[in-house]
Amino acid sequence: MKLNYYPETDSLYIDLSSGVSADSIEISEGIVVDYDASGKVVGIDIDNASHKLELKELILTKLPLEKQKLSA
Repeated sequence: MKLNYYPETDSLYIDLSSGVSADSIEISEGIVVDYDASGKVVGIDIDNASHKLELKELILTKLPLEKQKLSA
């Protein structure tokens, strides 16, 4: 899973898997869910993210991580 924030557009994209998006559905204003060809959710795009989410803090709790990488 990857969280990618784009400050120039104030959007956050959450990559949930390495699958390729085949379809997208806007589930709420400015929130789009991407699905692969079999209907599995592969990503979530959130426009105006700083107005919809608390982006100043990220807390990970009890995730079975094999790898953790932080980048600016």
